[in-house]
Amino acid sequence: MKNCKKRKNNTKRRYHIKISMGIIVAAIAVLIGICGFQRNEAIAAYRIQDPLQPSIASKIMRFHVLANSDSSEDQALKLKVRDAIGELMEPRLADVKDMDETRRIITDSIPDIVAKAEQTLKEQGCEDSVSAKITHTDFPVKTYGSYTFPAGNYEALQVVIGEGKGHNWWCVLYPNMCFRDSVYEIVDEDAKEELQEVLSPEEYEDVFTSGNYEVHSRLLDYFK
Repeated sequence: MKNCKKRKNNTKRRYHIKISMGIIVAAIAVLIGICGFQRNEAIAAYRIQDPLQPSIASKIMRFHVLANSDSSEDQALKLKVRDAIGELMEPRLADVKDMDETRRIITDSIPDIVAKAEQTLKEQGCEDSVSAKITHTDFPVKTYGSYTFPAGNYEALQVVIGEGKGHNWWCVLYPNMCFRDSVYEIVDEDAKEELQEVLSPEEYEDVFTSGNYEVHSRLLDYFK
């Protein structure tokens, strides 16, 4: 009988320990969730409520390519179209001095852009149609090298492949941060100088500082 009582007592102890551990784990999870939520909210507020975004947006032109779908094939085709348009437009935009000239050259090049994109698709055995236009569209925060452009509405050359329901790709078309490097994510010295000429000192500092903030944030996420 004594052994039976001991077993019952041990069972109760284990039961209470499990409950206590469960409560502790749940409490820790709640705290982590709250801290993570507050941190994400702070980062989101920093990104979205940038008061300089409208003035920055008024001085740059974005490039936006939407894939037909998220299939691996359509995503690969999107990048081929991007590269083809880059090859077409880089020499045409090489010496542009302002947004008006950029807008005029892109507008004049729309038929060539569509033809080049559709030709590229056909060479890959794809018959999807392509549309291209200059439009205003909402962009999320995007980092290019050491520079981060705040989320908001921007003027852009928008190229849509097929139904345009896949993940998209974008960059800064003016000043030229799109076609300088094959990896499309490295900003060379010429592009940095052009960006400095286009933006005010305050706007340039905002884009550069937030870029460093993005890198710092990613490093923190990596080690957590």
